[in-house]
Amino acid sequence: MKSEELTNLFERYRTRLRRMVDLRLDWGLRGRIDVSDIVQEAFLEAHRRRDDFDPAQMPSYLWLRMIVGQKLIDLHRYHVRAQKRSVLRESPLGVAEPSVSSVALAHELADGATSVVEAAIRAERARMIETALLTMDDLDREVLALRHFEMLSNADAAHVLGISPNAASNRYVRALKRLRELISPVDP
Repeated sequence: MKSEELTNLFERYRTRLRRMVDLRLDWGLRGRIDVSDIVQEAFLEAHRRRDDFDPAQMPSYLWLRMIVGQKLIDLHRYHVRAQKRSVLRESPLGVAEPSVSSVALAHELADGATSVVEAAIRAERARMIETALLTMDDLDREVLALRHFEMLSNADAAHVLGISPNAASNRYVRALKRLRELISPVDP
C-alpha cells in the first residue's frame, strides 16, 4: 500500500478509531495518555507495516483497528502491568474499578441529560447498566461494543471475534435481550 493511500484511509477512519480507543482505554490511564496520541502512534505503526497489508485477508478498517488495538494492549501492559508507577496505585483507596468496557458502555447506553434532575437520573441509569454489564459474559459485552458503538457490521464484528456471522448475530441479539432483562426495573 502506498503511503498516500494509507494516509487517506487513516483520515477516513480516524473518528471511528478514536471512538474505539475512547471506549476501550483504561480509565486509570486517561490522565496519562491522550486518545489522539494513541491513534497517531497507531498510524505510525500502520505506516511501518503498510507493505504487510493484504486486502484479500482483511478489510482496511479492521486492519487499522487491529493495529490500534495492539497499541492499546501495549500501553496497558506498560502502564498497568509493568508496575512502573502503576495507575492502579493512583486509584482511590477502597474503590474497585469496574471493567473498562463496562464503564464506557454504561455511559454510552444511558441517555443524555440536560437538567440537574436528568443528570442524576442518567448517572443512576449508567450505574445500573454498568452493574448489569459486569454480570454479562465478556464476549457479550464485546459484541455489544463492536456492533452498537463501534458501528461494525455483523460480518466485521464476526471477523474481529473470530466467529461466524450467524454466531455474531445470535450473540448480539442475546446480549441485547440479556441487558434489557437486567435493567428492566430501571426503565418504565
